Amino acid sequence: MKIDVNQLAEHFARIPFQVEGIYRYAKHPGVPDADYTDTVPGFVFPLTGKVQFQFDGTPYILTPGKVVHGGAKMKLAQKMFGNTNWEYILVLYRICNSELEESSLSHQHFELLTGQSPRLIELIKRLWHVYNQPGGISKFQTEMLFRDVLNEALLCVVNRQNSRESHTLFERVSKYIHEHYDQSLTIDSLAEQNNVNRNRLSYVFRRHAGMGPAEYVLKYRINLAQEMLFASDASVQQIAETVGIADPYYFSRVFKKQFGISPTQYREQFINNPCEVQQASILI
Repeated sequence: MKIDVNQLAEHFARIPFQVEGIYRYAKHPGVPDADYTDTVPGFVFPLTGKVQFQFDGTPYILTPGKVVHGGAKMKLAQKMFGNTNWEYILVLYRICNSELEESSLSHQHFELLTGQSPRLIELIKRLWHVYNQPGGISKFQTEMLFRDVLNEALLCVVNRQNSRESHTLFERVSKYIHEHYDQSLTIDSLAEQNNVNRNRLSYVFRRHAGMGPAEYVLKYRINLAQEMLFASDASVQQIAETVGIADPYYFSRVFKKQFGISPTQYREQFINNPCEVQQASILI
């Protein structure tokens, strides 16, 4: 099942819990299949390979980039995928308040799509190592590290969701720009149209295009104008207006800054040496 990461974070923020056990399993030397999960809930952190677990009949594919939670005393089934080696670390935990335990998420199964995170893998391996050290310090460190592991896993999920959402936003806005480049386009109007603030829109474009939305619009227009200069007989002013730039002097200045020569010189160079002219940039 899917789980709301904010709900999960709030759950662990208000419910007292402690590590019950940490175990590292691998296909070789092999682990006997269990029919039920433990008497306490746990998180499975895949390290390598691929294996399927079923919690009360619901299947989950365990691969790196995911974290799977299994509830207490759930019917468990395991399915192998050929001769693929697999390895994972299981962290069992206990809710310390019996009244809160009944209403907690410890009775549910779900997965967290963390994506590949070297830091998360490093933390979970360190957690397993510290747990297996003797002494009270290691027990204290285990409790602290487990919370670091959960924190990192939750942050990975949030960052992954934000990345997917930002990519969707970039695709939507850039497509709109490509279809309406000849109209008045401002950062504020694009942001308002997509229900985000201008800072968010600027961040998304810098992340996915390496430039702000205003520069993206301008470069797209100039690149289209470049194509028109040797594909049509329209004047420089007409071309500038066609791509949405009303001021021909501003258009010429920006064009020269991007290509090193004026629009008129560019067209003359193409007419005189059509085989030698190469595009100075690629269309966005």
